[in-house]
Amino acid sequence: MKFTGSAHYVATDDLKLAVNAALTLQRPLLLKGEPGTGKTLLAEEVAAALGMPLLQWHIKSSTKAQQGLYEYDAVSRLRDSQLGDERVKDIHHYIVKGVLWQAFTADRPVALLIDEIDKADIEFPNDLLRELDRMEFYVYETRELVKARQRPLVFITSNNEKELPDAFLRRCFFHYIQFPDEATMQQIVDVHFPNLKSDLLAAALKAFYQVRNLPGLKKKPSTSELLDWLRLLLAENIDPSTLASADGAPQRVPPLVGALLKNEQDLTLFEKLLHMQRQHR
Repeated sequence: MKFTGSAHYVATDDLKLAVNAALTLQRPLLLKGEPGTGKTLLAEEVAAALGMPLLQWHIKSSTKAQQGLYEYDAVSRLRDSQLGDERVKDIHHYIVKGVLWQAFTADRPVALLIDEIDKADIEFPNDLLRELDRMEFYVYETRELVKARQRPLVFITSNNEKELPDAFLRRCFFHYIQFPDEATMQQIVDVHFPNLKSDLLAAALKAFYQVRNLPGLKKKPSTSELLDWLRLLLAENIDPSTLASADGAPQRVPPLVGALLKNEQDLTLFEKLLHMQRQHR
């Protein structure tokens, strides 16, 4: 089983190597990179390309590791006992299986996405060490050991909001998704907008990278934001000449720039740069 790419996702050679290394080692693939670089989408595309069902666990600040294994619904059991429901005699009715349990007991190999693990508290990765390493966990309420029938292909994404524990990192294969250069970005755009006119694409990419490379930006625009911007440029039938001057330098704030710059500090910084360029001409 090897990942060789997808028609809907432009994967660089090193990214394909990373996916296949995780498959060979049977270790989770830890993906880091800027938000919007396609970490979550990669899991979806790899699962589709390999014909594997995908289970997704999107992490929030309140998420606990136990929720990925199972949860015991004691409140429902108490209520049913008060109502005289016969179900209370079997505790299994009140065990809610989490995504790890579902992945471990699936009839065939599955892909499992643990998305944005760095949103949870620092103990969250440590609490999953044994389960991800040994592929098993114990259910205390029913006194049963749940063991994986086959190892799932695990994708773990992180936006680098906080450091992950060394013990957790040792159990993963790590890959950092670099921000695409212009050639790779053009391939990505071609997938989403195959009929985009070359003059508009060239002007939009120049303007995008000039905005992105501006020193001091609080939030650099991402790939997904470029795609949103291109969709708006097409919808509004924007002339490519309004995006950059003949020498490729920005001559004004690009139209619909709100798709790229998401706070007033960055917009002000860009306007100052344009003002300085005009003074030096």
